Amino acid sequence: MVARAEDGRRVVAHFQDGRVLKGTTQDFAPHKSRFHLFLDGDESSRPLDVPVGALKALFFVKTWAGDSKRVDDNSFARATGQGRRLVVTFADGEVLAGFTMGYASDKPGFFLIPADPNANNARVFVVKGATKKVEFVIASNPVFAAAAGRRA
Repeated sequence: MVARAEDGRRVVAHFQDGRVLKGTTQDFAPHKSRFHLFLDGDESSRPLDVPVGALKALFFVKTWAGDSKRVDDNSFARATGQGRRLVVTFADGEVLAGFTMGYASDKPGFFLIPADPNANNARVFVVKGATKKVEFVIASNPVFAAAAGRRA
């Protein structure tokens, strides 16, 4: 079976060991411990079997091109998402702000919709084992003010 970007979901897999792989997936599900990744540019090859626990996060992206110099706005100033606001600090120091409707302390991960509407990430599956801190925030909470000043 040949996967194409339009057939699957365009993703960027960030691993806890620092590796980054771009490709598509057709079988990722938050309750599954593994999924298959067809590498970008190599659609004729066999997919990689990826253990979710090895990931930092799986970014569902609008485009693979992205802009490595762009800094996402973690302030919620222009955010229009639904769900609970939260700020995730990963073990490697990266900070990501957004909205979730599916966080549960007993689950291995959760989806986050970025607070920045202009971000290249449409949504992110955050692996809780790769986080240092997950903070729920409200506008009057001092954590929100601190998050507004941080940039990922």
